[in-house]
Amino acid sequence: MERTFRSGDLVRHFKRETVDPSSDTYLYRIVGEAEHTETGEMLMVYQALYGDRRLYARPKAMFMEETDHVKYPDIRQKYRFEKVSEEE
Repeated sequence: MERTFRSGDLVRHFKRETVDPSSDTYLYRIVGEAEHTETGEMLMVYQALYGDRRLYARPKAMFMEETDHVKYPDIRQKYRFEKVSEEE
C-alpha cells in the first residue's frame, strides 16, 4: 500500500519520540510536493510547527523511507515521517 501525503497534512518525524509529547517539537505541516528544476527529482516541502516555523524540502524518496532502526534501535515509529491526527 502506497503512503500518500497531501497539502495540509500534519506529520511527525520519528525523533518526536525523544521529546516531551506535550510540545510541538518535530511536528510539521505538509506544504506540498515540488520538482527540482535541474534534476526533476521530486521533493516534499513541509513547515515546522515549532521554533521559527521554517520551511524545509527533502527528497520525496528520503521523506518516505523507513526509520533506520539500526542507527535508532529504540525508535518505534516505522517511517521517518508519519501522518498524525489533529488531536496529537
